[in-house]
Amino acid sequence: MSGGLPDGPLPETPDLHGAYPRLTEEHIKALEAVGERRATARGDVLLREGERSTEFFVLVSGQAIVVSDYFGPDPKVIRVHGPGRFLGELSLVIGQIEFVTTAINVPGEVVAVPVDRLRELARNDADFGDLVLRAYLVRRSMLIGEGAGLRIIGSRFSPDTHRLRDFAARNRLPHRFIDVEEDSYAEHLLRELHVPTEDLPVVIVRGEQVLRNPSNAELAACIGLSSPVPGKEVCDLAVVGAGPAGLAAAVYGASEGLTTVVVDCIAVGGQAATSSRIENYLGFPAGISGAELAERATIQAEKFGARITVPADAVALSKEDGHYRIGVDGSPDLTARAVVLATGAKYRKLDVPRLAEFEMTSVYYAATRFEAQECSTDPVAVVGAGNSAGQAAIFLAQQSPRVHLLVRDDALGYDMSRYLVVQIEANPRIQVLLNTEVRELIGEHTLEKIVVENNRTGERTELDARALFVFIGATPCTAWLAGTVVLDDDGFVLTGDHLPDAQSDPRPLFLETSLPGVFAVGDVRSGSIKRVASAVGEGSMAVRLVHERLR
Repeated sequence: MSGGLPDGPLPETPDLHGAYPRLTEEHIKALEAVGERRATARGDVLLREGERSTEFFVLVSGQAIVVSDYFGPDPKVIRVHGPGRFLGELSLVIGQIEFVTTAINVPGEVVAVPVDRLRELARNDADFGDLVLRAYLVRRSMLIGEGAGLRIIGSRFSPDTHRLRDFAARNRLPHRFIDVEEDSYAEHLLRELHVPTEDLPVVIVRGEQVLRNPSNAELAACIGLSSPVPGKEVCDLAVVGAGPAGLAAAVYGASEGLTTVVVDCIAVGGQAATSSRIENYLGFPAGISGAELAERATIQAEKFGARITVPADAVALSKEDGHYRIGVDGSPDLTARAVVLATGAKYRKLDVPRLAEFEMTSVYYAATRFEAQECSTDPVAVVGAGNSAGQAAIFLAQQSPRVHLLVRDDALGYDMSRYLVVQIEANPRIQVLLNTEVRELIGEHTLEKIVVENNRTGERTELDARALFVFIGATPCTAWLAGTVVLDDDGFVLTGDHLPDAQSDPRPLFLETSLPGVFAVGDVRSGSIKRVASAVGEGSMAVRLVHERLR
């Protein structure tokens, strides 16, 4: 292989899970009507790693290859496409940079279509739009699983390295972590890029672009993750938080003609995006991952015109000149006629010694493909008795030889859906330990064992565990709202008839806080049902109430 190109034609990658469908002649003709047919030469780069693409390509003849690190020292062909296939992945439709390069290996022809015309065609032909979206979602998952895309180089013991890895994982950014403590390739790479170790961690984009210990906002701006906060513009609806409730509010608000802006401090999807598979969500009998649900909702919201900004941390809420002003850390204030609070809740942490030390390497609060890759085939432990814990245990048992599910109560079904209980009890790789709590974490730099205690007998036991997954509930993200809206004793936002002055004029609407025109939905609301479906329902319902209040 020379200059990123193989020496001759390669076998075409088979269509896996609907990732590489072949378009019909009718589809190609429809695309050609809004685009143009072009001749290609060997070596033509159609989609370039590290850059945003503005065109959608369908291969009419010839052969295209997808290469990881095309411009770097170690290019690798990961896909081969023949006639009838369309190129690219999710980046193309959500405006992010390309994470791999697509080049012509065998000359032929392509049809090139501007992305805005592609979106219009997809809206008019729902079957075609769904075909492309489904394929792009699967392709993004494959890139993530293969460790293509960005490279994060740093020490696993560094808080900034942990921050960048978590940000990339939560935002479903294809990347590979290179640990300077263990990977000899890291030293070689740093030397080639003239990066001293004191600059670590670094993020490498397109082989040569180096971001030295970037903030989350700097990394997001580099990859095209978000649009800027509008600043002086007054929008109809500001949604704070981009979990299922916030995204539902964004979809319904934007689709009903409200100028809608969404801000979130970390990533779209909230806690739901960390669920490996949600099997009881209406309309998805085979289940859907939380990440895919979030990606689909984001695309849907943006299709209707909602503007989503990540990361953007809301730090203050005030009323000014008949509007609400939201202070955003590091960005202009956001001004809106109505506000939906959907900030959700943060994961609770175990009260055990050395937790912070192992959070850098072995303790996780999500169980997605990223975390599973870190565990490989090692035994792991999951703490919790809710649906998140059950979903994590089932997902991790697909590759881990032993999953210890630690439940402090005397039964598994108090807080967990029955379908999960049945699957867990039938899985020989999952060991359920009732009345059990974690007392100690053992290991040098990474977790090796945990000490658990039976809270009835007091008996302590050592369990082999190379990773610990914690799902023990959450606390509301409302510190920034203290003194602004009325909260309950646990910090959740009170709404509607639960407010102390529920009979005041104007009488607060259902989901409305103590501030008229400010609504709370999802996990942050006092008394809410902690389920994805109910969060989506509240988010959509809030928009109807926003219309009523604005009138």
